[in-house]
Amino acid sequence: MTKKTLLTGGTVVSMDPAVGDLERGDVLIEDGVIVEVAERVDAPDAEVIDATDRIVLPGFVDNHRHSWQTAFRGVGADWTFPEWALAMHGTVKPHYRPEDVYAGTLLGRLEALHSGVTTMLDWYHVAQTHAHEDAAVAALRDAPGRSVFCLGAGWGTPDSVDADIRRVRADLTGDGLSGDGLVTMAFGLRGPDDTGMDTVARELKLAAELGLRTSLHIEAAGTVTDLHEHGLLRDTTTFVHANGISDEELRMLADAGASLSISPDVELKMGFGSPVTGRALAAGLRPTLSIDDVPSVGGDMFSTMRTAFAVQRGLDGGLRSRDLLEFATVDAARSCGLDTRTGSLTPGKDADLVLLRTDDLTVFPVTDPVATLVSAGHPGLVDTVLVAGRVVKRDGVLVGVDLPALRARLLASRDRIAAAAGIPLDGTWRPRPHNRMGN
Repeated sequence: MTKKTLLTGGTVVSMDPAVGDLERGDVLIEDGVIVEVAERVDAPDAEVIDATDRIVLPGFVDNHRHSWQTAFRGVGADWTFPEWALAMHGTVKPHYRPEDVYAGTLLGRLEALHSGVTTMLDWYHVAQTHAHEDAAVAALRDAPGRSVFCLGAGWGTPDSVDADIRRVRADLTGDGLSGDGLVTMAFGLRGPDDTGMDTVARELKLAAELGLRTSLHIEAAGTVTDLHEHGLLRDTTTFVHANGISDEELRMLADAGASLSISPDVELKMGFGSPVTGRALAAGLRPTLSIDDVPSVGGDMFSTMRTAFAVQRGLDGGLRSRDLLEFATVDAARSCGLDTRTGSLTPGKDADLVLLRTDDLTVFPVTDPVATLVSAGHPGLVDTVLVAGRVVKRDGVLVGVDLPALRARLLASRDRIAAAAGIPLDGTWRPRPHNRMGN
């Protein structure tokens, strides 16, 4: 039996030029798929969700977040990048058990859903045992969002990870989730600095064989040039940060059809340099936005858009508010290879969407919906969230989630790890690094 849901009476921001925006519109969903977006839709047999005083928008897409670190939210707000690397990778990570990975990943994914992120790429680099990896995958399966498990196996080593990648890929495929379900997979490349160009070439070959997109953190100028000279730039790779690369290297990425993920809050606070948003656009490259890690910054896309917008406007007066919304929806969906399924309110795509309150005093009156969301939006506006047509948040509350039990579990995890690592949780912890590790 076909299940129909009708969202009615909302302000529709579709992010699809063919559909446009509607001051008052309806969205009809059948079996989890958007079938019609119009000013009025007649569907008397559908379940009705009243979207009056709501903006109906495609869910946000975060294509780079390390959710295993959720238990240590806020502890690194004052840290530089080397301090963060020593703290997370050198100090607490060795004490993570699989159950700690599960708790952090699950709460991190639920946080993202709560703030309107319907699709999230979880960039995993705990890289200890198979049980740790399986715990991360289990957490993503247990969260009712669309997730990409980006496996950064063997992080910080040049060891072969082929068997590990194949194992997890086979597990996802065997579970029926290789391409049609809510949990899919990507390959987190370790990069030439850690492993060498030959290893990068082998990993890209394996990713192509398994049909996996890849993601790679880069900072310094020259890396993209080296990859280009070795014929290793791909349209299936998302490059993360890239603050230090040249304009010519940005053009190389654009010519290759690659994607770029910018984490503006982390990059500015940790000393990476100015986000490359404007330079990327000038090179013909559409940037996307990501959170990165919550020990250092907030976990919502609203603040991320606002930072990226304010910085670039301050530099050159460029960008429009709609650009930022595109970065966080359709452009980011494309970077994950999911643009045929999500990122806009387009008939035929899955119904991944959010309803945002317009009667909240922090945004009322909403004269320009897009400008208001980018300049003043916040997670408190997220009233309802649907993923593949399923309501996962209703009236401001996540559906079917025992938050008290999960909160207790995450606190116990944090306290155990901190005790094992011998670190204080009173705000005085300041790591003293001697080298740099990957973010």
